[in-house]
Amino acid sequence: MSVLDYIQGNWSVLTRSHRNLAAAAADPKFLPLPNGRWPVYVGRNEDVHRVEQQLQSEMQPSDFHRIDVRMLPTDLDSIREHGLLYLPRPYVVPGGRFNEMYGWDSYFIQMGLLRDGQVKLAQDMADDVLYEIREYGMILNANRTYYLTRSQPPFLTGMLLAVYRRTQDRKWLEESVPAVDRYYQFWAREPHLTPQTGLARYFDLGEGPAPEVVSSERDAHGHTDYDLIKQYFRSHRVDDYDAGQYYDAKKDELTALFYKGDRSVRESGFDPSGRFGPFSIDIIHHNPVCLNCLLYLMETQAAEILTILHQESAAAVWKQRAASRASRVNELMWDARDGFYYDYDFVHGRVRRYPFLATFYPLWTGIAGRDQAARVVQNLAVFERPGGLQTSSHQSGDQWDAPFGWAPLQWIAVEGLRRYGYAAEANRVSKRFLQLVQREFSLHGTIVEKYDVVHQTADVDRRLRFGYRSNEAGFGWTNAVFTALFDQLAPGERRELLAPAS
Repeated sequence: MSVLDYIQGNWSVLTRSHRNLAAAAADPKFLPLPNGRWPVYVGRNEDVHRVEQQLQSEMQPSDFHRIDVRMLPTDLDSIREHGLLYLPRPYVVPGGRFNEMYGWDSYFIQMGLLRDGQVKLAQDMADDVLYEIREYGMILNANRTYYLTRSQPPFLTGMLLAVYRRTQDRKWLEESVPAVDRYYQFWAREPHLTPQTGLARYFDLGEGPAPEVVSSERDAHGHTDYDLIKQYFRSHRVDDYDAGQYYDAKKDELTALFYKGDRSVRESGFDPSGRFGPFSIDIIHHNPVCLNCLLYLMETQAAEILTILHQESAAAVWKQRAASRASRVNELMWDARDGFYYDYDFVHGRVRRYPFLATFYPLWTGIAGRDQAARVVQNLAVFERPGGLQTSSHQSGDQWDAPFGWAPLQWIAVEGLRRYGYAAEANRVSKRFLQLVQREFSLHGTIVEKYDVVHQTADVDRRLRFGYRSNEAGFGWTNAVFTALFDQLAPGERRELLAPAS
């Protein structure tokens, strides 16, 4: 089987619908109920009896009896038996332990579906994220109850426009506008808005330990990630931030603010890294460059949607928002000394000098000026390795740092390079990552979540110290980025990439 055949066939393997809801409800991060069933929660605006009848009519009786349909309680803190959140349309999960629909994964997965001609399923996923906004208040980190307090990097308008460009369904596009407005306000108001800068931050709305960490992220000795982090604070001096905010040494306890920061890192999608200090928990005191570039993109794309709908005055409002945000990003986050875009510490009024691939987001979205883009490209060697781009210049033991590379960031960096005319660099980076994925596929027959781009391997366990140590197979966004980068190769380069090793 070729890697392209694997990818195309895997979309159906990773698809979850009402028909196979029992498979979707099973959560490898938790245990089922004592009776062996998995909870499935229905939103408070839904008719739970109608949903239950619908599911019963679409599922095999044996599968229906493996789930327990419930109404979502008003008090979310009262949930003790976590479960799947109902979505009306089919969707594609990333793979492995990630057996639900994830926020930013869905953008890249949809990109792959559209490339492979699965327009209906791509639109279904867009409809599901719109449903999440209407029913659950935001695009969720993923559709499980323990994710109801946070979102993920916002790619909504890109998903909508991608579908519209295939279907030309203006009525569908127009019906999405209220959800765009509502989701934008989630980011444009406090606590995600920081009034000091007018920019946004990641900020989980929940309190206390993340349930999925306590339940599943344990090492061979039964220690949770939080146990390992306490051990770190006991034995290390931390200069990146005031560690006393996050760890009470006298009590040997992680503080409430630690858990707020830890949850907020998970909203960013980059969990964990050392980008905002050890474990990135100081993220709550920073405006991330990636998030604000995504919101700039949302503002420009919302204007594009409204222009398509001939709502020019409303589009002008969004264009002004975008121009204002771009100006603030360039004013606060560009560091001319180093030639990087950095995250902005709004508490101390300074950038955090931590080279990270997020520096390419302003190129991908078009915020960067020509001179700024040239400086970023001059720093490409900080990240470029034999298997593609490593996520940062630091090796912290976290998965979103060196020596690891991730498909979404390869794509964003390559597209940013192409946008500013650096085709040779883009092609070189792209081919390095494609060759690594293809080589590992030929050895193991799978595509995985992340890669060690320094040692050119999918074996990542030995170099990970924190978070989960597995490398999940599937894998939705890697599949999609592989095909997108592959399609940009010249025909001869495609044949060479796929040729069997001699």
